[in-house]
Amino acid sequence: MIGGETAEMPGTYEKNKFDLAGFSVGLVEKKDLLKKNKVKLNDVILAIPSSGLHSNGYSLIRHILKKKNLILPSYVKKELIKPTKIYVKELNKINNKKLINGCANITGGGLINNLIRVIPDKLSLNIDLSKIKTKSIFKWLKKNNISDSELLKTFNCGVGFCLITNKKNIKKIEKIFSRKYRPYQIGFISKEKSKIKTFGKLEW
Repeated sequence: MIGGETAEMPGTYEKNKFDLAGFSVGLVEKKDLLKKNKVKLNDVILAIPSSGLHSNGYSLIRHILKKKNLILPSYVKKELIKPTKIYVKELNKINNKKLINGCANITGGGLINNLIRVIPDKLSLNIDLSKIKTKSIFKWLKKNNISDSELLKTFNCGVGFCLITNKKNIKKIEKIFSRKYRPYQIGFISKEKSKIKTFGKLEW
C-alpha cells in the first residue's frame, strides 16, 4: 500500500537493506465522514501545536549537517529524536461532539499543501503566518539559510494539526486539549478568486 508509510530517505538505507513499516486501517460510517461541503464561509482555522519535527524533513536536515559539518546544540539533538505527538484521543472527543467541519494533519507537504485538500472549490484559504507559534528547532533551521517558503513546504513549523470550525465552537474545542497543545486561530475561510491567500510573516 503506497502512501505516507513509504518514506523517501535517500542516504539512509544501505545496499541490500530495506525498511519495514506498519500502518493501521480504520472504518467510518458514511454519515460520519468529514466532507469538503461541511466547510463553510467564515469558518475559522485553528492550529494545534506540534511536538517538533513530526518525522518530516530529515533528509533536508541531514543535507545541512553534511554540507556545513555542524556541531549540534544539545537542544537540537533532543528535538531530532523527540516522538511525534498523536492527536487521536482529542480528535475523537471533538468529532463525537461534532465540533469541526474539516481537519488536516500537517505532515510532508507542510501547512498549505495539506490544508488546501479539505477546502471546497468555491471557497478560499486565508492564513496569517505571523500567528504561527514557531518552535526552537525551526528557528535553528532558519538560521541555517532555509527560506520561509522551503520551511513551510517541508516542515510543520510548529503546527502539527489544523481544525476548521465555526467560531462559536472555539472555547469548547480548547477545553479538550492540555495547555501545551491548546489550539489557536491562524486563519479563516473566505470566498476569493485565489484558492490560497497568506499574509504576515513567520516570526523567528
